[in-house]
Amino acid sequence: MLVSILLWLLGAIALLAVLAVACLLAATFWIAAKAQRLVPPVGKFIEIDGNRIHYVDVGEGRPIVFVHGLGAQLHHFRHTVFGRFGPGYRLVALDRPGSGYSVRARGAMGRLPEQAGIVRRFIEELGLDRPLVVGHSLGGAITLTLALEHPGSISGIALLAPLTHLETGARQRFDLLYIPSRLLRWVLAYSLAIPASLKYAQPTMQFIFAPQPVPDDYMTGGGGWLGLRPRHYYATSTDVVAVEQDLARIERRYGEIAMPAGILFGSADRVIGMGIHGEPMRDKISGLDCEPVEGLGHMPQFVEPERVVAFIKRIAARAFAG
Repeated sequence: MLVSILLWLLGAIALLAVLAVACLLAATFWIAAKAQRLVPPVGKFIEIDGNRIHYVDVGEGRPIVFVHGLGAQLHHFRHTVFGRFGPGYRLVALDRPGSGYSVRARGAMGRLPEQAGIVRRFIEELGLDRPLVVGHSLGGAITLTLALEHPGSISGIALLAPLTHLETGARQRFDLLYIPSRLLRWVLAYSLAIPASLKYAQPTMQFIFAPQPVPDDYMTGGGGWLGLRPRHYYATSTDVVAVEQDLARIERRYGEIAMPAGILFGSADRVIGMGIHGEPMRDKISGLDCEPVEGLGHMPQFVEPERVVAFIKRIAARAFAG
């Protein structure tokens, strides 16, 4: 009798577990479908070494390539600054592999040299003549890696709140994304991660934008919904794990950068502190144009787009002078 009861209980628990997983999976696909309906692809696609890259390409003139940060996508630039440049520039923003509508190649690890190499190949495939590259947050680390490992491909770099140094304890701010196991990363991406991300989306965005408010149209115009898809979550987690493998080595080489370079950083950035990732760069890159902004948070392109455009144009003038 006791054995029968135990078997019945185990069966009931197993059934409940299956139902719970099915509900999470259904919720994940429902949220992802809604995200893609609200923020569909807006650009073109190109194959780069097994990566399917989604990008937007507008205007004519001197080329500027935009590389977004962790968990973001090309709308972080297209929506905020593209319409403010005026004539004379060809503006190109890409979804990094795995982010937005870009698909990461099978077996790719998301390491900084790998991502920088893809940006270089992207520049080549589009026939861009030594563009200025703008990098935000993690995109800043990728842009710095590009400047170090492929300096002949670009004419200068403009960094917005960039990740520049391997910071002790930084991983704690990304505990929910630091998942070294690829299998566990995949399981979470298709079960708990997306429903949980939707539930905590508002406080997460408030932290990222603080001390400024989150724009009312961020989820649609700014592309925020696209982060609520399993493939995007998986790529973001991959990036978090990968950055530790190369950043310490990359940061020791900043003194080798000889091209025009600039950094715009907010003093109130709570995601990437200016004191660790901005100020030390003054002494590491010769001729660095450093623009600290009092009271600004981590998302300058959303909060002060005119200032960001003026900064990029200033670096572009130096980069394209030759």
